[in-house]
Amino acid sequence: MDPSGIFFTSHAGDRSLIRTRPQWACLIALLFVLATAPWWASDRWVSIGYTTFITAVAVIGLQICTGYAGQINLGQSAFMGVGAYGAALAMSAGWDALAALLIGGMGAALFGVMFGLTAARIKGFYLALTTIAAQALFHFLVLNLPQAWLGGAGGLHVESATTFGISLNNDRAIYWFSFIVLVVMTAGAFGIVRSRHGRSFEAVRDDDVAAGMMGIPVAATKARAFLVSAFYAGVAGGLWVVALRHVSVEQFTLFNAIWMIAMMIVGGLGSIVGALIGTVLIQLAREGVTSLGPSVIQWVPAVGQDFVFAAMNVLLGTVIILFLLFEPKGVMHRINISKKAYRLWPFPY
Repeated sequence: MDPSGIFFTSHAGDRSLIRTRPQWACLIALLFVLATAPWWASDRWVSIGYTTFITAVAVIGLQICTGYAGQINLGQSAFMGVGAYGAALAMSAGWDALAALLIGGMGAALFGVMFGLTAARIKGFYLALTTIAAQALFHFLVLNLPQAWLGGAGGLHVESATTFGISLNNDRAIYWFSFIVLVVMTAGAFGIVRSRHGRSFEAVRDDDVAAGMMGIPVAATKARAFLVSAFYAGVAGGLWVVALRHVSVEQFTLFNAIWMIAMMIVGGLGSIVGALIGTVLIQLAREGVTSLGPSVIQWVPAVGQDFVFAAMNVLLGTVIILFLLFEPKGVMHRINISKKAYRLWPFPY
């Protein structure tokens, strides 16, 4: 629903994502603030920024698989780990960081599509168990393959990361690199969900039997959703290696995948912007708990060092329960309602 007086005379205009000049101005201002943040923000906020960007790439991929295609995926952290190891091996061999991201993404996509094929026969709770098996298989392979291949429990270390001859060994460079990748991947996600593939995802999500009767290849569509989701996770894993220059199996656990599910629920299922909003809100909440933890321990020494981790668990569970009870469609749904009310005011009918 557009504001009064806003209309289009072409299909391209009617399908445009950014429809008014104020929307363009807000988007450009947001991109400008984010792009210039390393020049005026503290080092801690720069670090929080690129960590949020990396997580957002993985959550967008999960949104495509679960929010748009309706395929429950609890293996996103494992797919991210596969991409991280693939990118680390590529960068250790001297590949450019950007090429390493693509290699990691393709490796994760191949790993993910194997589990996507199982979605052709099973759904719901059983599909969730299958994707958990991806997490277990990832840990098993990394820890039991020869140590010379993936480093075993100690993981792999990357000496340096460069792209087009530019070193990525400082926080500012990592921030800008992650920001650019996030912008590209977000634009790609909008392109996917607005294409025939996105319409197929939504049709399968709403009713896979009816979608099959309309001629949509249901099995291939479900596998494609897992492939795209795993590719995004693999690219995020590659960015993680660029940021830390080290990868180990402990960095990619089932608990991380549940955090991504929480981000998607908070932002709203079936919305790319919702995935971004949910990621930012949950990341800020986590940083708030992390910052307050040491102070609480000083004030009340009896709580012990495990307070922060326990508070994280309580925060995660509380957020998921509250949103499922009171706002199951996420923050983006509430934003859309507010926008419609503003555009209709003072004529609520």
